[in-house]
Amino acid sequence: MKVVAFERSVQGTGASRRLRNTGKTPAVVYGVTAEPQMIELDHNALFHSMRKEAFHSSILDLEVAGKSQQVLLRDFQMHPFKPLVLHVDFQRVDATKKIHVKVPLHFIGADLSPAVKLGSAIVSHVMTEIDITCLPGALPKFLEVDLSKAELGYSAHAKDIKLPNGVSLVQHVEQENPVVASLKQPNAEKSAEDAAGDAPGAASAAPAA
Repeated sequence: MKVVAFERSVQGTGASRRLRNTGKTPAVVYGVTAEPQMIELDHNALFHSMRKEAFHSSILDLEVAGKSQQVLLRDFQMHPFKPLVLHVDFQRVDATKKIHVKVPLHFIGADLSPAVKLGSAIVSHVMTEIDITCLPGALPKFLEVDLSKAELGYSAHAKDIKLPNGVSLVQHVEQENPVVASLKQPNAEKSAEDAAGDAPGAASAAPAA
């Protein structure tokens, strides 16, 4: 995905505010070895790009002053309640060095699984993205989790995900093999009205003599 940006010579809170007032978004490109580069982007184009999943998990071709460089989106700040991108951080990538990045999980085949077709199970997506490491050229846009053969009570774990060549999962500190999705039967709890209807009626009090 190509991103066009422009060089930015001013910095600071006041300068960034004035920049946003003109429909631009301040950003910084951090090295691998080079010095950080201050840039600005057209806000509307950036905002629409950020709505695409690939923008967050793909190698981007960032063009600044006619020169292209490969980068990853590393961080961004949004306005608390307005649809406004306040600031963006990009990181340059080296084709010969592995990167650590989160990629989206796409869950497929759930509607074909015995748990859903026969057991009316509900799929719970415990994780929607996962940490991987790989060379930039091997970065997948997403990873698929196949639930087509899942039985009732089945849980898909991180190590069940089929990884492309050259891609490895990053070890999780909290759990070695975390659950990414589970299929469970919905609870058949009675509503309060039903419960009240099942209960025996209370006898009315006799009028006082």
